[in-house]
Amino acid sequence: MKDYRYPLYDVKEITDLKDLLEKTVEEFKERTAFWVRPAKGQKYEPVTFSQFHRDIRELCSALVKLGLQDKKVAIISENRYEWAISYFAAAICAGFVVPIDRELPDEDLHTILNAAEAGCVIYSEKLSDCVIAWAANREKQVVAAQTGTDRGQTGANKAHAAGAQTNADRGQAILLNMDIAEDNEAELSFRLARERGRAAIAAGDSSYDDAVIDPMVAKILLFTSGTTATPKGVLLTHGNIATNLMAMCQMIFVGIDDIFLSVLPLHHTYECTCGFLCPFYRGASVAYSDGLKYILSNIKEVGATMMLGVPALFEAMYRRIWAMARKNGIEGKLKTGLRISGAARRFGVDLRRKLFAQIHDTFGGRLRLFIAGAAAIDPSVAKGFRDLGISFLQGYGITECSPIVALNRDKRYRDNAAGLALPGMEIKLINQDENGIGEIVCRGGNVTLGYYKNPEADAEAFVDGWFRTGDLAMIDKDGFFIITGRKKNVIVTKNGKNIYPEELEYLVNKYQEVKDCMVIGEFSEKDQDTLLGIQVLPDLDYIKETYGEKSPEEVEKIINDVVLKVNKRNVIYKYIRNVYLRDDEFVKTTTKKIKRHAQAPLQPK
Repeated sequence: MKDYRYPLYDVKEITDLKDLLEKTVEEFKERTAFWVRPAKGQKYEPVTFSQFHRDIRELCSALVKLGLQDKKVAIISENRYEWAISYFAAAICAGFVVPIDRELPDEDLHTILNAAEAGCVIYSEKLSDCVIAWAANREKQVVAAQTGTDRGQTGANKAHAAGAQTNADRGQAILLNMDIAEDNEAELSFRLARERGRAAIAAGDSSYDDAVIDPMVAKILLFTSGTTATPKGVLLTHGNIATNLMAMCQMIFVGIDDIFLSVLPLHHTYECTCGFLCPFYRGASVAYSDGLKYILSNIKEVGATMMLGVPALFEAMYRRIWAMARKNGIEGKLKTGLRISGAARRFGVDLRRKLFAQIHDTFGGRLRLFIAGAAAIDPSVAKGFRDLGISFLQGYGITECSPIVALNRDKRYRDNAAGLALPGMEIKLINQDENGIGEIVCRGGNVTLGYYKNPEADAEAFVDGWFRTGDLAMIDKDGFFIITGRKKNVIVTKNGKNIYPEELEYLVNKYQEVKDCMVIGEFSEKDQDTLLGIQVLPDLDYIKETYGEKSPEEVEKIINDVVLKVNKRNVIYKYIRNVYLRDDEFVKTTTKKIKRHAQAPLQPK
């Protein structure tokens, strides 16, 4: 729906990641692209767009010299500058780039590396033992399949000398460790590989310059899980990413004075596209956080203006603001300030940064925008941050769509909605119920080509050219998408009533006594129907602060009272019948989504 009051922002046309890199570097040259901490305890230092370009060219030459131009290059590490270099170099000069979750168990990492048929792994020292073990096992399999020609060759470092057949040619994996200074028996040094690439360029190597990108051919492989024998790999093209970047940047302004603090893991396409490629595309800069507990100090240190996160992170931050206000005896003063600010804004006067200067100073004084993804945010938290003078938006995406599908605009938004369809993207709902809730299907230039060597998954995901997201939503009169849950999570009663667990979890999670929860369906022999239960992790710190020291039985009563309050506002078939208290955290993904089928069953307490 076109809104003439708020025209889309202008963006430069890009066709692929190499085109993005060259146009952006030409435009911003010696401006800062990254803020990098050289070592623990040292200050962030700037890296220019031009330097980043040179570093990518060096690694490109190294990868080609190692015989990886048609191979898959996996990246497994924490968020860091070397990850960014590796992503561009592999996407431009190798066959595929394969970002992988570094927090997966070793067995799952091995499963994904095998499924990807990785020819090279670039990783940080913390992953060294895991990656070497995988490579050794793979080498045994390669040797067993050979006639004995190379049986005397072991280790990833045996064949990189000039003139020798490369390990990649022999089917063995090249291992590039980001942290070691010198090559060893099993690994190559990332630093030395770049130095060799630099020397090759000085001698006339043109691997980067010669790389030709077909934006319609898959070059990015993303695995959505590693727990099965055949994990599902999503195939994305350069064109998919370029389309998504141009569309999202038409909806939200990102400028050259912005500094993104990167918090979420880069292997996830949400952070990769939105928190890395997006600011780079717009000439902003990126700083990598030292970890979740350092977010606030990192924001202040780098003068961050923007940050992407998940709802749990922002909700915890917002609760902390009010907890500190209560502790310092200024809760009433803060509420009065909000009333004054709200009245002034109705007359076009914005006093938020002045009235709430202390809060803004806590965030470094420059923070202007939070963006939430991966799940729905409590609308009161989004509005709460905005009332304090920090803009807050949320969007909806899925890996298969590179990832953004819908997004709230900085000038046009709904706090209870995932947003509006991106420019150039078609979205509709199918199989709608009596409430207008249906499955989101979409098509556009950002939609995946399909799944890696998985025709069954392709057949299930695509219907008449439309991609089935598996997510359920309704659309309001203004075109905003309101996500109600995952199709596979819907609980169905014997009367055919659909219950969306995410809806009930949202209501329960609004109570600060609850740290996290998960609604489940349980078949009752007595009722011969599916009834609702809920696993709850109580927020014991909040309960102690608010109610005083409580016994386990008293905590149980507090949580049951919360569930009772939620039941009273719902129809009978949505009543939660059984409450199970947890002592430990839920098993979650790296974007803090609960892994519903990975939770152990509990008994009522």
